[in-house]
Formats: sequence, structure tokens, C-alpha cells
Amino acid sequence: MDNLPVQTKREIEAVLTGIGMHPRKMFGQNFLIDGNLMRLLVKSADISPGDRVLEVGGATGGLTDLLAKLSTSLYVVEIDRDLAVVLKERFAHCEHLTILNADALHQKHLLHGPVGAWVSGESGSGDRPVKLVANLPYEVATLIVMNLLIDYPMVSRLCFTVQLEVGQRIAAMVNTKAYGPLSIIAQTLAEVEMVARVPASAFWPRPKIDSAIMRLTRKPSPFAMREQQDTFVRVVRRAFEHRRKTLRSAISYYLDKDICERICQDFDGQCRPQTLSAEEWVSLSRLVPEVVA
Repeated sequence: MDNLPVQTKREIEAVLTGIGMHPRKMFGQNFLIDGNLMRLLVKSADISPGDRVLEVGGATGGLTDLLAKLSTSLYVVEIDRDLAVVLKERFAHCEHLTILNADALHQKHLLHGPVGAWVSGESGSGDRPVKLVANLPYEVATLIVMNLLIDYPMVSRLCFTVQLEVGQRIAAMVNTKAYGPLSIIAQTLAEVEMVARVPASAFWPRPKIDSAIMRLTRKPSPFAMREQQDTFVRVVRRAFEHRRKTLRSAISYYLDKDICERICQDFDGQCRPQTLSAEEWVSLSRLVPEVVA
């Protein structure tokens, strides 16, 4: 892996020039050009031949080159029509690689149909574990990661680049400014690691902020039923809509009085939502009898 060649900035520029285009801000196109960091991102996924691998944002194929050498089943999603054509031509010889020209998201909390079908195995892609390995566009990174983590238990690991602030929120400790729903949900469902801080200079065009390589490794779910997990996710998200209020006030916006009183018997109603650990949020959600709208 350490010796595998990777696509350089000059090669990326040549590809774009050849099709008469420049990086498009509308698609959040910031190409990772640091070969060592690209190899580190792939290495962090610890891909085995039996893994199915999902890449969102194939771009000009730099990361795809590495993944295609390691995975026997690779699914690449690229929203840019011109770059999708480049990818299909470049990897036409790879029978184990599928390229989809589409937005990976259908809506905020739902993957695009074919993407979800491939991940879940409904499209005939098999029931082997899935690993996300991707240089994610900033605008959709959180949504894609949360969708995969919450809705697709067959995704065993997620390795991705994301803006540093989001990476810090995912890994944040309880009762800190960055701690919130993203931290609680991610840390409940996965072991969270920040593999490396990525300087803005590692990308072209250079963004205004640094990024991070994150690794989320799924751990056994504390929920016996999917409905319990759904309730947990909704309770946490709704409570943090009012994070400056006390816990009692925050939950009173969406839970009836009897349930609020029951919760406040076990938890300090005068504390703030960010002072409860992820484990405590799991316990609190068990006191809610049904999925919160």
C-alpha cells in the first residue's frame, strides 16, 4: 500500500483540462492531492477481499485507483456527469467496479435508491460487510455518514475526510461546546477515531479550513429493536434543538407531561442536554414509549 502510486495534482489538472472543465464549487470539488494522506485514508479502512467498498465522490479516480486494487466489489458514486464519464472510461476494464452518476442522497435522511439498494444487498450485490472510504464533499458529509451509520447496519466501517470542525464534533467529549447529537449518535453506534488532521494544503483547490480523516468502526448496538434506535435518534436530535434550556424544558417541547415527569425522576431536570453522556441518552430514550415525530 505504501508504495502504490497515486494521482498527482498535475494529473488531475490534465484530466480536467482534457474535458474542458475546472473544479466546480457547486459540487464541493476539492481534490485530495497528498499521496501519503490518500494512502493513509485507504489503509485506515483495513480492506479485505471479502469487503464491499463504497466511495462517494469518485472525482477523477485518484482514490478509486487504490480501492480497485484492494476490493473485489467497489461501488463509486459521482454526481458530476462529466467526471462520471471520465471514471467509466478509466475503469472500463474493471468488472468488479460499478460507477453511478447520481447524487448519493435522495433527501436529507435518505440515500438515493440505487445506492441504498447496493449497500443493503437488495440489488444482488451480496450480504458481505460494507466499508465507506471516501473524500466526502463538505456539504453532504455529515448527512451521508449519519445515514449509513443509522440505517445500514451492514456498514462495518466508515473512513472519510471531513472538515475538521465536523470531525471534532463527531469525537467530542460530553459537556463540551462541540458535543451534541452528532457526537452522541456516532459514539453510541461506533468506535470513533480521528486518524489524522489534514491541512488545507493537501487539497486542490485549497479550502479555507483544515480537514480530518475519521474512522468509525461499528460496535454492537445497545438496541434490541430498530424502533428503539429510531426513538433514541429522534429524542437526542429534538432535545438539542433547545440545548441552552434545561433538560426538563427541552424535552417538554415534544414529549407529554407524564413522560417528562418520569424522565426527570431518573435524570436531573435542571441539567443541560450536553451534560448527559451518550450512555445516559440511551437510558433516557428507553423511557420514551414510542418513536417521537
